[in-house]
Parts: sequence; C-alpha cells; structure tokens
Amino acid sequence: MGGRTIVITGGSDGIGAEAARQVARSHPDTRLILVGRSPTRTATVAQEVGAEHLLADYARMDDVRRLAADIRAATDRIDVLANNAGAIFGERTVTTDGHEKTFQVNLLAPFLLTHLLLDRLRDGDGVVVNTSSASAKIVGKVDVRDLNHENTYAPMRAYGDAKLGNILFTRGLHARHGHHGINAVAFDPGNVRTRFGAENNGLVTRLLYRTPLSHLALIPPEKGGANLVFFLNGTPGVDWKPGQFYAQRNPAKPHQTNKQVHDDALIDQFWQRTVDLAGVE
Repeated sequence: MGGRTIVITGGSDGIGAEAARQVARSHPDTRLILVGRSPTRTATVAQEVGAEHLLADYARMDDVRRLAADIRAATDRIDVLANNAGAIFGERTVTTDGHEKTFQVNLLAPFLLTHLLLDRLRDGDGVVVNTSSASAKIVGKVDVRDLNHENTYAPMRAYGDAKLGNILFTRGLHARHGHHGINAVAFDPGNVRTRFGAENNGLVTRLLYRTPLSHLALIPPEKGGANLVFFLNGTPGVDWKPGQFYAQRNPAKPHQTNKQVHDDALIDQFWQRTVDLAGVE
C-alpha cells in the first residue's frame, strides 16, 4: 500500500479531511494531494497531515481544467482519485458555464476532472471513488432531457439527481474504461455530521445539520471518513467490486438502490449527454 498517490477532492472538511487524516496515520508514505475551495481550510488540513494541496471552485469549469493541469504537472501517476467534493444549495443558480450549480458541482465537474486525468490513472492503480448519497434512492430520478433542472427544481431533488448521477457515472466509467485498468466504485458514506448544506437554508437541512439533533441523527465525521478510507486503501476485486454501488462498506441492497442504476440504456444516454455538457473530447 506504500508509495501511492491519492487525490482527494473536498479534502478541506468533512469526510475528505477525516479520510486524509486516517490515511496519513496508517500509511505515512502515501502521497496525498488535497483539493478544496477554501484556501484557509484546505491549507490547514494539508499542513496537519503533511499533504500537498490545490484549490478549485467547482462552480467554474475553468477551475476544473486548471486543477487537472496542476495535478498533471505535479505527478506522473494517480493511484486513487476520490471524487468527494459536493454540496447542496438553496435557490436554483446557474453558473457562469450555464449549468445548474448543484449538477455542475456534484457531477459535471468531477466527470470532467476524471476524464482529464484518465491517463495518469491508467499509469497508477486506476481507482476512482465517487461519493454518492442515500438521496440518490430517496429523491433521485434522472431525466437526461433536463439534467440542469430547467423545468423542475427543488434543492433536495437536484442533489439527489446529482448523487444518483455519480452512480450512473461510476457504472458508465467501468463499462467504458474497466478493461483499461480503471476501477470505479460509488458509495454512500452514511449521513455524516459535517458542514454539508451550509449554503442551503431548507428546514430539514437546518434541523439535521445545525441543531443538537445532528448528534442523534448523524454519524460522526470520523466514521464517514473511515468508510471512504475503506475504498481508498482497499483492493479492487478483493475488498470491493468495481462498477458497483455500496452503502457505507457493504454492497447496496435493493431497497438502498435506485432502480435507474440498473438501466443500461439510461446510463448510455446519461453518459453521452454528460460528455456533451462537460465538453469532454
């Protein structure tokens, strides 16, 4: 396990930061590259764990392209790319790139980053870990004709669709690049007590994440981080199966899985539409 290079997006807080701490303790010879939006928080966590750090705002696709270029300049191999950055927002917002913000930050940006780093992944262990959510099952219903929610929008629905999209992305990536050594997996880390939803003032989000109820209803960041570390340190095909969706560390059961996850025709349509929107060649 030693001597690997792991890139963790969303590494400045929450389960990304906790995963970095745990990897640094258990495998101190691992090279960690943390990606965050906040200069202060990202630098603080990186200094704490002895990691390198880069900055990017996923609401700007040019930031994602610059991030990919910075990573490519810094390393000739990536063993694990953890697409962990994500957020839920309030009112519908369109980014400067013309996309609904929830969709871009949670799905389109990591989709583009992964494609820009595919050769570096193939030169390493080729593991891609996509952080999803139980919202993919509860409220997710992907409509490839309306990925930007121009016709219908609600904060949780947009988030659930994007997190369901992370699973469709995983399955599509496995189908297209698994034979090239890319081992993709998606997982729900559990409902974790973090700064998640800081930009959403919805009643449910406020109750769950900003009141004492969070200590009863949510698991601590350390456990959520450990669930991510399971995939970062695990061996594809041994500890987990590529192309699959996991609920924390176990294969998701039918009641935990959105039926769209098994719709291969939808996955193909979703993939092509996302390729077009992300500008992937």
